[in-house]
Amino acid sequence: MAYEYRNLSPKEREEVDRIRKERGYPLHAPPHPVRVNGYYLITAACFDHAPLMQSASRRTEFEARLFAGLMLIQAEAIAWVVLSNHYHFLACIEDFASLPVMMKRLHTGTSFEWNRADGCTGQRRVWYHYSDRFMRAENQMIQAFNYVHYNPVKHGVVESPYDWAWSSLSLYEQDHGREWLRERWAKFPPRGVDFE
Repeated sequence: MAYEYRNLSPKEREEVDRIRKERGYPLHAPPHPVRVNGYYLITAACFDHAPLMQSASRRTEFEARLFAGLMLIQAEAIAWVVLSNHYHFLACIEDFASLPVMMKRLHTGTSFEWNRADGCTGQRRVWYHYSDRFMRAENQMIQAFNYVHYNPVKHGVVESPYDWAWSSLSLYEQDHGREWLRERWAKFPPRGVDFE
């Protein structure tokens, strides 16, 4: 939303702000309209989509921090992917109130460490806000599961989702096999995507 907002005319911005205010949404951050326990697809991007997780070691470190945060709030990770400038995870959140606290801790900690490591202390914003989408049905959850795993291909990082190491796909391939994954894909593919 923030990136589109920048390109709007003053009149268009005024209309967007009016609608968000009417709905009780924050003016310049993603809304979190559903606040119940359940399955969520969480998405967060580096500010201005800067590739701050370009290095393999940083993606690996971030993945470990994400898991530690999910364990701390006793959330079950269903699927995840970490790319150079954003990440997605699908999880069962048993205590929704703990999610914003975990996300703030994750983003604040990585911001501080990466800015220090990159010599940008106090000069660079690392994360934009995160968005969450409540999964209302099993088919929606499976479609999100497939979307998460296909994301490296969607963004042109690899030709096959099986080639991306910072994803849960290899664990599902190991435990269930490619045929099981293909069946799930065939039943609930993300919109507008073909898969092998």
